Amino acid sequence: MDLGAGELVFNTSTVRTSVRNTVPEVYTRGIFPDLLTAVNDLPPVGRETGTATKNLARLTLAKAYLTYGWWLENPNNIPTYPETSRTDPDGHDAAWYFQAAYDMAVQGIDDPGPFSLQPTYYDVHLGSNDRNSEMMLYADHTETSEFYNGSSLSYSGASGADNAAVWMMTWNYTVIRSSGTSSVQREASQDLGRPWTRMSPTIDVIKNTFDDKQNDSRYDGTFTTVYRGNWDKAGDTSPTLINANGLAVAPGDAILTFLDEDNPNVNYPAGQGDSNIGAGTLPGRSDFVIAPEGISRVVYPGLWKLGTYRTDNGGGLGQPNGASTRPFNVAKFSEFYLVAAEAAVKGANVQGGKSAYDLVNVLRERAGKWRYDNGGRTVRIEDNSAALLAATPQNIDINYILDERVREYFGEGKRWFDLVRTQKWAEKASTYRIGGPNYGDHTPETVSRTIEPYHYLRPIPIGQLDGMEMSDTEKDAYQNPGYN
Repeated sequence: MDLGAGELVFNTSTVRTSVRNTVPEVYTRGIFPDLLTAVNDLPPVGRETGTATKNLARLTLAKAYLTYGWWLENPNNIPTYPETSRTDPDGHDAAWYFQAAYDMAVQGIDDPGPFSLQPTYYDVHLGSNDRNSEMMLYADHTETSEFYNGSSLSYSGASGADNAAVWMMTWNYTVIRSSGTSSVQREASQDLGRPWTRMSPTIDVIKNTFDDKQNDSRYDGTFTTVYRGNWDKAGDTSPTLINANGLAVAPGDAILTFLDEDNPNVNYPAGQGDSNIGAGTLPGRSDFVIAPEGISRVVYPGLWKLGTYRTDNGGGLGQPNGASTRPFNVAKFSEFYLVAAEAAVKGANVQGGKSAYDLVNVLRERAGKWRYDNGGRTVRIEDNSAALLAATPQNIDINYILDERVREYFGEGKRWFDLVRTQKWAEKASTYRIGGPNYGDHTPETVSRTIEPYHYLRPIPIGQLDGMEMSDTEKDAYQNPGYN
């Protein structure tokens, strides 16, 4: 941040110079005063849905207090740049900011304005329920106007304006074959969409983080685990196709299922097999199957929660290659609970009924309530909240908070910031397990990577530095250490 024409003052002319401010300068002279003004001045109800409100400012300020508290504490001695002492110019210590984060988050919970938790986790991300009361800030899109959508509604080249986040974690399910036919066609539906196969969940996320798949609805409300036949929507009138074990399947039937648990009876073929993707079989089942230990970099559960949602498909495949027309969520009301819980874990004095245990359990209780089963594609009215509450540890620690944040926000772009804030990045992400890059790879590989302290600051792109009026020596001094 460059303070430019003055603190919280708009620049009066364009410049191509910049000054690197220290972390305390950025927070105490820029972020905190700005957000305190926003909390005071913004209305409880936004001008439009998904726009700035008083409670959004509270959430953002609480997260800023939390982040700055961790920075002051610096438990793992991560270096900062520009170098400066971990001293707050206002004389507060880390504990003061953790308390401020807790208090601000609790204000947001107690004075919610128009915001509230959805009754089930499924409702939070259901495409037909977009722009719901839990979504506090989002970048909106529309399927009714390409101009106002900001990107193509039919075929997108993934320009900077495209809403393409879900494509990154959508694998190429169209490779699946039944009777030699592509039985799962590319479709503009929430469980399918445009496949880019850029990234996959790790095996340990599937097995360990989302370990309770029967009681906790968040696994089912996050991933596409069953891929169903839709060849009829592409104009193929074949009433059935031959799938696993030589059994017939009809449109709407499961073609491929990612199992909830490992099963020693799964029989994987050598190579790609009849499915063309190396999927296995279980006796008597017409769907191909892959167990959690068998997911790979090319075949893995998709990201249902961010999936494509269109109302203009007309009973066909629709426009699966267009950019997503759904609002892209930036801030959720549910974050108040986990921000306050994290601050409580860091020592904040808590209010009655709002300990870290209490706050986490608000979301866990909600996670135990089902109204629909995505994998089974069936109504499921079930309340397993008692089981989830019983499984919550009495002594919540930061690792448990981080796991809960994954269960709530997987795929939403928050994980790296969570691990950097808490300085847990190297501990949590130095190794991971996943299958190889070829169809038929079902043997997990353990991948190791070195995360150095200087990686906690990302490099400034050289194109941005080259656009500055600086000498090469000044550019080197401006760049974060380790990237010169």
